[in-house]
This record gives sequence, structure tokens and C-alpha cells, in this order.
Amino acid sequence: MKKLTRKAIILLAVLTLIVGVLLGLFFYSRSSGQSILATRIVEMGPAGAPPATIEGLKAAIATYENRIEQQVKDVAQVGIYWKILATRLMDRKMYGEALKAIEKAVEFYPEDPSLQYMEGISAANLAKSIHNVGGSDQIIQREQLFKLAEEAYLRAIALDPTYSRPKYALAVLYVFELDKSEAAIPYLLDYLRLQSKDVDAMFVLARSYYTTNQGQKAVDVYDKILSLTKDPVKKTEAENNKKQILDGLYGR
Repeated sequence: MKKLTRKAIILLAVLTLIVGVLLGLFFYSRSSGQSILATRIVEMGPAGAPPATIEGLKAAIATYENRIEQQVKDVAQVGIYWKILATRLMDRKMYGEALKAIEKAVEFYPEDPSLQYMEGISAANLAKSIHNVGGSDQIIQREQLFKLAEEAYLRAIALDPTYSRPKYALAVLYVFELDKSEAAIPYLLDYLRLQSKDVDAMFVLARSYYTTNQGQKAVDVYDKILSLTKDPVKKTEAENNKKQILDGLYGR
């Protein structure tokens, strides 16, 4: 048997390395869901063959990695545009169309708490536009939308426990739409720990206490409102509500 020359040995080693790289790309692409990348690299060679050199393979990989990265950025931008569209529609109080846009945006960003909050706001406002005096189909639709709003707020809170807006929105939904004032109280307390001077939230909390037979706690909240607000309308409302509760509690 003839001995291989040094040049032949080097050529054989390079070919072995190229085959090894191609096999590695093939199995890696199958395991990571990137079979398109490997296929495209093969297509870059003449007559469908892979690049013939290590440098060619590296260049092919770099080219398609850049293209994939750009595609990822483009897809992300589409999600952002859907979110912007939803915001504009909400500003115009077009809540039905806003919900459709939000659903599209959520496909791109399923763990964005602000999108969940927006979905809750849109669903709740759309539900309020459906009157309870309609037929059974309308009543069911209204209930489904309120349920969607509740689930969206809860999802937003779960995604970001420090996000205060969905806590307040959920509490308002419970108190004024779903007759679940007791369920609203912990969310209002959490919200006020984050937004300690929000007088409007305090009014909702006082109402929640009052409707759950916790009159003295409601009075305490009205006292806090009176110590904070400089708005004469809110001050008068707090004073009148406090007096009404005290008259009921102590027969004044």
C-alpha cells in the first residue's frame, strides 16, 4: 500500500473536518428547530452543494444568522405596531377594534403585563356598552366580556406584582360591575401601598368597607381623604359620606 503524501493527509483532514462541521450543523439544527438555517447554508454552494471551505461555511453561517436576527427584529416590530394601534383605538374609545388589535399584539408578546391591562380596560368598557335589559345573548356577551376583563387584570398582576394599574382597575370592576366588594379590598390595599395618595382609590376602598358592613373602617378612610384632599368637591363628598355612616352606626 502506498504511503499518503503530506499534502494528501492535509487534504483528507480538511475534508474530514468539513464533513464533521456539516454533520454537526445538521444535528444541531434538528435539535434546536433551526433546520432552515442548515438547508439554506447548503443551498449557498454551487449546484446545491455546501461551501467547500471552512471560511465559506463560516461566512454562510454568519450571513444567515444576520438574516435570522433581522427577521426576529422585524417580527418584534410588528408586535409593537399592533400595540400602538390598540392604544390609538382605545384613545378613540373604539374598544371592540382595540380588543382585536390587542389579541394580535399578545400573539407576539404574551407576557407583556401592559397588554393584559389594556385588554382588561377594553373588555370592561365594551361590556358596559351592552345594556343588561337586552336579550339573553346580549347578557351572556356582557358577562363574558366582564370575565375576560377580570382574567386579563389578574394575568397582568401575576406577570408583574408591582404593576399598580391593573389592581385598581380590577377593584373598580369588582365594586361597580360584579358586586364583589369584599374581593376588591385586598387589591385596593395593595394599590394604595404603591400609590399612597390616590384619593379616588380611597373612595372606592371606603365604599368597599361600607358595603361589606365595615363602617368604622370606611370612616377611617374618609378621615384620611379629608386630611389629604384640597379638592372642595371631594372634601364635601367625603364629609357627607362619613356623616351618613356615623349616623347609621351611632344613631346621631
